[in-house]
Amino acid sequence: MTLRIANCSGFYGDRLSAAREMVEGGPIDVLTGDWLAELTMLILAGNRLKGRPGYAPTFLRQMEDVLGPCLDKSIKIVTNAGGLDPAGCAEAVHDLATRLGASPTIAHITGDDLTGHPLDLTNADTGERLAATPLTANAYLGGRPIAAALSAGADIVVTGRVTDAALVTGPGIWRYGWGPDDLDPLAGSVVAGHIIECGCQATGGNYAFFQDVPDLAHCGFPLAELRADGSAVITKHPGTGGLVSVGTVTAQLVYELGSPRYLGPDVVARFDTITLSSDGPDRVLVSGVRGEPPPDTLKVAVNYLAGYRNTMTLVLTGLDVQAKARAAEEALWARIPRDSFDEVDVTLTDAGLLRITVMDADRHRTGRAFSSAVVETGLASYPGFYALTPPGDASPYGVYWPVLVPASEVRPRVFVNGKELPDPSPASEGATGAASTARAPSNPGAQATGQHGGPEVVDRRQGVVRVPLGRIAGARSGDKGGNANLGVWTDTQERYDWLAAYLTPDTLRSLLPALAPHRIDRHELPNLKALNFVIHGLLGRGVAASPRMDPQAKALGEELRAREVDLPPHLRG
Repeated sequence: MTLRIANCSGFYGDRLSAAREMVEGGPIDVLTGDWLAELTMLILAGNRLKGRPGYAPTFLRQMEDVLGPCLDKSIKIVTNAGGLDPAGCAEAVHDLATRLGASPTIAHITGDDLTGHPLDLTNADTGERLAATPLTANAYLGGRPIAAALSAGADIVVTGRVTDAALVTGPGIWRYGWGPDDLDPLAGSVVAGHIIECGCQATGGNYAFFQDVPDLAHCGFPLAELRADGSAVITKHPGTGGLVSVGTVTAQLVYELGSPRYLGPDVVARFDTITLSSDGPDRVLVSGVRGEPPPDTLKVAVNYLAGYRNTMTLVLTGLDVQAKARAAEEALWARIPRDSFDEVDVTLTDAGLLRITVMDADRHRTGRAFSSAVVETGLASYPGFYALTPPGDASPYGVYWPVLVPASEVRPRVFVNGKELPDPSPASEGATGAASTARAPSNPGAQATGQHGGPEVVDRRQGVVRVPLGRIAGARSGDKGGNANLGVWTDTQERYDWLAAYLTPDTLRSLLPALAPHRIDRHELPNLKALNFVIHGLLGRGVAASPRMDPQAKALGEELRAREVDLPPHLRG
């Protein structure tokens, strides 16, 4: 017996047709969707300040397509699209159902919103203490409230801030009756949830070896066939584009990863116990996951408004690029002093883009007073001057600030058709933040990773081959607050042994000099033939405040794969 859990959204803005595709493409039991990245809570808070909904309205658009078919096929719907207003989202679903002539049982879950509550505002990552007033504060809830709603007969469950994996763990608890002590099955469901939470990233999207992915333009969304023991087969509907392989699943497991102990409100999942194996075309079995009791704290995602920012980007071409950059800065700061801003970031990219970002509590100072000053230098600056951006006003920016709270101080509340259920959380249940610890899968049957990359140069004196690292290794990177993660994996034990010996934090800094100022933690995952690096502080105060051109560090893995390394010839493949 399996529970077929499908995903139809990996972020706020994902493909609207995905819900219909998953419902029509083959049999499923539960349709899930993830809308809530750390940045999304801040976006929703901004929407709410403007009088717009504090939930994701795109979820309602998807429901127009699938609500009737889901009810006809007894497919449960579980989503965190409720954002900052689960009750409002549930009411909007009810109104939509009424217009469609349907009468589903609708549940919504609250209790995550701790805005206005007294909190210890010490940053869980840096130890700094927040002096500002939070705009939002939401605890990461687990899967048990979702299970309670489903057990009470809900057809649709709308949550606020829960862990991404809870959208799979909750239905698993409901179907299989797992208690708080069923740690291994719970851990397996967390791993399955982590794999499918980002939609097509598990089925070939954003994959290092994208040339191997058939029909990527019509990539199918993933589904997990979850079993009673917590193992799961990751697959997709037949006839859809994309690829489910040990490699693509590995790529998603290393995404937004920290240590091998993946903390969560329901269980600590040990990603260093995962076993991946092929189960047929576009089918990967995930098994062997071990679990540990969860901590007694919950992570709380706090967001606060930090001020205003503005960026102007100048293009530098031809000769003497460094000198042109200095001339551009001198011309600008002669008109508006650099030290008049709270923060300034100036970055010259390898492609010759000079990005100048200013941040300040004063909107006027960072607005057209800044951007117009850049434009005013246009006829009195370096030769070939032009900008990619016209002068514009400043925009407010927020900062993500993770803190911890005792789990005993958070009480999830479950409402079914407006009526509250008894407390769904057993007294023995621990809890912690939505940890971001995932790991790269690997397996003796993993597909080869040496087909693509730049030209090879053989150094016969040294007996090595000079090749891009990406010829033998895949990588995926992402953000977690102000930190970046960079997961690297390969396909054979021999290649992994070389990779683990070679790719130290110091070597990583030498290959990517921009990482040199930052503390780097390395986690080894030999069972998955993978390494994971956490680069502390690379993204500053988080995505919304980062001045980086790539504020979520999405391209970091590909930058590393393009760097040339000295490889023993027999590992070349």
